[in-house]
Amino acid sequence: MCLVVMSKVEKEKILKECHDNPGLEGDVDLQVLLVGGKLMKVKSSSWKKVRMYKLHDDYVTVWQESHRIFKRKQNFSIDDVDSVRKGRQSEGLQKHTEAHVEDLCFSIFFKGRRRNLDLVATSVEEARQWVNGLEKILSNMKKLNRQQTSEHWIFNCMRKADKNNDNMMTLKELKHFLRQINIEVDDAYAKLLFTKCDTSNSGTLEGAEIKHFYDLLTHREEIDVIYKKHATTGGQMSADDLLNFLLNEQREVATLEDALRLIEKYELDDSAKHMNHMTKDGFLMYMQQEEGSIFNPAHKKVFQDMSQPINHYFISSSHNTYLMEDQLKGPSSTEAYIKALMKSCRCVELDCWDGAQGEPVIYHGHTLTSKVLFKDVIKAIKEYAFKTSEYPVILSLENHCTLEQQKLMAKHMISILGSALLTSPLEDQMPTAFPSPQELKGRFIIKGKRLNKLDAVFSGTSPGVEEDCVSEEDEAAETNSNGQKAKAKKSKIKLAKQLSDLVIYCKSVHFSGFEHAKDTQAFYEMSSFKESKAVNLAETAAKAFIQHNMTKLSRIYPAGSRTASSNYNPVPLWNAGCQIVALNFQTPSKEMDLNQGRFRSNGLSGYVLKPEFQRDPGSEFNPMTLTKGPWIKRQAFHIMVISAQQLPKLNKDKPKSIVDPLVKVEIYGVPRDTCSKETRSIENNGFNPMWNETFQFDIQVPELAMLRFLVEDYDATSQNDLIGHYCLPLTSLQNGYRHVPLLTKRGDVIPSAGLFVHLMLLDAK
Repeated sequence: MCLVVMSKVEKEKILKECHDNPGLEGDVDLQVLLVGGKLMKVKSSSWKKVRMYKLHDDYVTVWQESHRIFKRKQNFSIDDVDSVRKGRQSEGLQKHTEAHVEDLCFSIFFKGRRRNLDLVATSVEEARQWVNGLEKILSNMKKLNRQQTSEHWIFNCMRKADKNNDNMMTLKELKHFLRQINIEVDDAYAKLLFTKCDTSNSGTLEGAEIKHFYDLLTHREEIDVIYKKHATTGGQMSADDLLNFLLNEQREVATLEDALRLIEKYELDDSAKHMNHMTKDGFLMYMQQEEGSIFNPAHKKVFQDMSQPINHYFISSSHNTYLMEDQLKGPSSTEAYIKALMKSCRCVELDCWDGAQGEPVIYHGHTLTSKVLFKDVIKAIKEYAFKTSEYPVILSLENHCTLEQQKLMAKHMISILGSALLTSPLEDQMPTAFPSPQELKGRFIIKGKRLNKLDAVFSGTSPGVEEDCVSEEDEAAETNSNGQKAKAKKSKIKLAKQLSDLVIYCKSVHFSGFEHAKDTQAFYEMSSFKESKAVNLAETAAKAFIQHNMTKLSRIYPAGSRTASSNYNPVPLWNAGCQIVALNFQTPSKEMDLNQGRFRSNGLSGYVLKPEFQRDPGSEFNPMTLTKGPWIKRQAFHIMVISAQQLPKLNKDKPKSIVDPLVKVEIYGVPRDTCSKETRSIENNGFNPMWNETFQFDIQVPELAMLRFLVEDYDATSQNDLIGHYCLPLTSLQNGYRHVPLLTKRGDVIPSAGLFVHLMLLDAK
């Protein structure tokens, strides 16, 4: 048990168990962090101040000195840290420090929109120790299983409730703690619970009494019921009982060897393990692991065929990737590219304009958004493109530069990206179809205008610099700085041969209709569609759109009127077989939840193979009419929403504010499958609410269906607030009793929270 209210010796022993790393506390780097030290905090060229930083002995909280009148001491939790980067890798450090301090610098990047922390150490060794120490803690926290994460969260709340830090809990502190963990109980019940645990009658809980209190608090009645039903061997689960559970409840393809392996892996009681039995504690441990998750573990790896042409895949794609916020006056940043790429985005947009000192810049043209150097963006892309996924990245160029700066763009991409940049077809002769993601691993593909046909690469024809019309999909020209629609530009721009020659498989062309494209467009010539046009085509000409996308790529982008960087629904475009459905990654929304869900499977590769009926030229599939065909695989989807665990408080400034949770279960897919149902709300309980409500959905095209859970705080007078969500393809779920992780609105995992459900997806009779 991980009890912060125990003695220091016990606490250290427990911390080792919770971190699942017996050597963590003796680590030399962490000892330096525990002692603390002075680091220079950098905010600007003129604001560089020395502050004290120190890791608390809880190994999860960092104290930072502040000279603000009302914020003398500030803490941040390792839970809130996204990454730690050594060197001058942040824009702030690059701009406000000199190159000679490179090895003294490091940055702490946070989840969400919190500003990163740029720091300069007094020595190279100190910088190394801070970076290594923080990375070790981050790594260990990622290794915690669900039960350990739950305990970690609960005892952090206990620590906050223990106001005088005496490692004991009074009745008043217990009430405060219960509110911290999102439970509102009346005074009589709190006193009853306290008295039940205070076996020493001392008026405080300590040691074993707090352990008893914890056990009462975290008791899972629903797990008891399931275990009791299947534990038919002397009150315990034998290997045969567990196999029966796996086969009949979880609907898994399992053998007795699989059951024995689970007992060996998760059973904590040696005597039970010796008899090949699983106790209730072992069963709970197993249920909270990857094997008990809703998401099929096999889909966490690349499991699809990656040898098909890239137009046969949905490709995770970003719009205006450089923006951190809105499209009119928000900051542009290389960090926005890093965040998107680390989320396995495989198509990023670069809106390129002439910059000062002859260096091209990226920003949202005709607006007040800030500018970032083109070469800095290419450097960031090169560094982070393949950290999450090794599959190809498409650089979608929106080119507004003069000839000289276009030549510099080409030079920067060639010199920075090197051999990873695709500068000629993979084949020795003119290709007739796209290469595969497998063949393009680790490569960058440029999307943009090209002066001639691709076969010129082999014929040796070489045009000079020509005039070329600005593409009609020029998104920057759609709005001006007031958010009003700007007049379409009629002028021509000259296109530099050096830039043109880098466009191989993604040549931008104007769309003049499906018949025209079929008759005249080469496979590598692709069009971009504004969302309104694309949605209209998906509704009125879905079959033609799907056929078009069997041989070509289509890119969809948000309307220029979305000045707040809002998003459109990507599902109807996926239904029409569109591959590059570009969204504003910087904007948390239901649409981004769906995008995250779509690309959660297949190893977070950013590429998901389209169903065969969207790839087969003979297919008659139309999502709007759903005629009979192989796409119809009717399934009955039964789901029971049983309970939730440890939902976060939404209003931390109001200690007495407790959530009233409800759960929405949503299906997104072809129009006939799209549906939503919801539970009742549970009043004043975010810690362990229980619903036990059952729903049924009839699914026609499961291969295109997405399942989304939405947990909200019910409000009778205003819009419900989001507590957490989770989305995944219907084809990636596991049947049976499953735990569902929950994410924040920005897509980060809420470490302690989850839903517990029972799922059954069965072929309809």
